[in-house]
Amino acid sequence: MSAMLQQSQLKHSTYDVVIVGGGMVGASLACALQEAISQGLKVLVVERFPLPEEDDAAASPLESYQPSYDARSTALSFGSRSIFEAIGIWPVLSQRAEAIQNIHVSDRGHFGAVRMNATEENVEALGYVVENQWLGRVLLNQIKQQNKVDWLCPASVVKAQPASAGVVVELDVDGQRLMIDSQLMVLADGGRSSLREDLGLQSEVTPYGQQAIIANVSVEKAHQGTAYERFTDQGPMALLPLRERTVALVWTLPEKKAQQMLANSDQEFLEDLQQAFGFRLGELERVGQRLSYPLALIRSKEQHRSGMVVLGNAAHTLHPVAGQGFNLALRGVATLAEKISAAYSNGEPVGALTLLREFSESLSNDQEKTIQFSHQIVKAFSNNHPLLSMMRDFGLVTLDCFPTARSALTRYAMGLGERLARLG
Repeated sequence: MSAMLQQSQLKHSTYDVVIVGGGMVGASLACALQEAISQGLKVLVVERFPLPEEDDAAASPLESYQPSYDARSTALSFGSRSIFEAIGIWPVLSQRAEAIQNIHVSDRGHFGAVRMNATEENVEALGYVVENQWLGRVLLNQIKQQNKVDWLCPASVVKAQPASAGVVVELDVDGQRLMIDSQLMVLADGGRSSLREDLGLQSEVTPYGQQAIIANVSVEKAHQGTAYERFTDQGPMALLPLRERTVALVWTLPEKKAQQMLANSDQEFLEDLQQAFGFRLGELERVGQRLSYPLALIRSKEQHRSGMVVLGNAAHTLHPVAGQGFNLALRGVATLAEKISAAYSNGEPVGALTLLREFSESLSNDQEKTIQFSHQIVKAFSNNHPLLSMMRDFGLVTLDCFPTARSALTRYAMGLGERLARLG
């Protein structure tokens, strides 16, 4: 990538914004700032993993370079589509984005179910499923084409210290130390951000005692744009539409059970999955590479300081059950980009404490609602107490029978809120 630099090639020793992390969140922010960048905003992305220089489809998988672009798929809400449209990457991204026309929510062994569809909400789709590797390629190619973002990798932040005009960032580049002055440093380096901890930005961690198994599964029947959310006595699973007869599986299981499932043969795994999911997609025919990762709710207790802001999974890592994590992060990306761009246009410092406080406060309600929404679903559907099971069934049936309540839930999951209204 032509925008990737070595230490001797850096264009500036002072930047307006230093983005720590070039994964989906950091790269999305760099893309969202393109208009301000074209007006002179100086942005540096620091990425500790190497990234490929080739950008065609035959290049090595991006997960070999940046873990954010791994074999997982991401469910983008309709609101996230609007943000990517505003950024300018949706026309390309949509070429390999599978539309979610229907969502089917069920509780294994119980009669309750909820069905949502795009026609009822008068939208083209409820959301979209995109493979992370494709999303990564589109984001990185957009940055390359603009060729105005400096990208330093592999490099890591050793230390960051407050300064009168922002923050001094000390970098390690191939064993050499480099000092950069920046008005604003954005921490977008993931849920287990070591830099966040080094800075004393404490986080609250709530382990779920579960692991998520991810894999692509070939099925007998075409999915017809339906995403399935299935709650089982072992843990929730989602089967998201990809290609016509391929779905992306996310199955959350207790840690020991997950390890057992990973050790099983493909046939054994498919048999267990078939028993838990059922036959709505016919026979489950093949499973691709199975990967897993541990699950925990991680919340940074402090998301901003003068000259510093925490974004994405570094600020909040959610359970994948409701597919809200990246969508919440992307709303943060869009809001921060708006505030940075407005401040820069007005000749104001982009790392001012007042700006960052306003940013955090504007997102706090959305964050709290989304985090509690995901967390409470996990709690409610991980308990097999008979009374709670009956209440779950009643709730699902009620939602399915009352269009107004179902529509409210659907539009919340679609991300149709205040941010989308402003974009319109």
